[in-house]
Amino acid sequence: MALNLYQFFILPFWLLPKNRAWAWTLLPAALLTNPFWSLIHEAIHDLLHPRRPVNVVFGRVLAMLFGSPFRILRMSHLLHHKLNRSPVEGTEYYDRAKSTRGAAAPGYYFQIFLGLYLVEILSPIFFLLPRRLLRRFKNRYIAATSVSALLLENWLGREALREIRFDGAATLALLALAFYGYGAHWPLLFLALLARGFLISFLDNVYHYETPVSDVFYAKNLRLAVPLAKLLLNFNFHGIHHVNPTIPWLHLPHAFEAQAGHYYGGYFAAALRQLRGPIALQDLPHGAAAARIRPA
Repeated sequence: MALNLYQFFILPFWLLPKNRAWAWTLLPAALLTNPFWSLIHEAIHDLLHPRRPVNVVFGRVLAMLFGSPFRILRMSHLLHHKLNRSPVEGTEYYDRAKSTRGAAAPGYYFQIFLGLYLVEILSPIFFLLPRRLLRRFKNRYIAATSVSALLLENWLGREALREIRFDGAATLALLALAFYGYGAHWPLLFLALLARGFLISFLDNVYHYETPVSDVFYAKNLRLAVPLAKLLLNFNFHGIHHVNPTIPWLHLPHAFEAQAGHYYGGYFAAALRQLRGPIALQDLPHGAAAARIRPA
């Protein structure tokens, strides 16, 4: 929270006017994007604080600083757990009977380079529209059986929409004030958010790329140097997390050892493999295609 307040307000209002060299501090701030998401991820699973009301408050504040309402991030992620690797949820695959690799490629690369975060950061604007227009949009343009339809049905509830609008308005006000503070230096903040968008979007599906279809518990554990793993809140033990999402980040390495877990390669190598592009559903393994640990 302090780091975000620094880059949004302290840097532009006090430090940049004195010396533009302070702009370089935006680089380490951007590189801490994924640890920042890991904190929000703990709040999503009610693991950031043992008291649920406190957990929700911190989750909402962190999400505002991230650029998207907490309820949107929370429901999207929890539904990901429920529908993990289902044909309607996967990022990289397409149906060869209905499309081609070339046709699927632009949407896939847009999604992993920026699209995921762009949708999240634009969501506050979308949900400020009148509720009846949002309902009409859902009924007319969103397939009833799609993941988006399931999410919108939840978000358009009166209490949910009220929370999303409040958090979204606060987020937009925060960003507007930050851009005002940067003044002529606004491209610096834009580039910082662009870097955040890339890191969030590119590393989101790294644990699921090329994994079996229709296996809700399946995700990769990826090898990462211990200091970097701790910085990432052990997010690289993603396979263990999907088997039991109630394990706090501190205990994931122990659970990995206790359950005789194994790595599916290195973290950075797995990230680069995503550049190979979309994969046909027909070319991916289905169901229990590899050894894994099921929850008790």
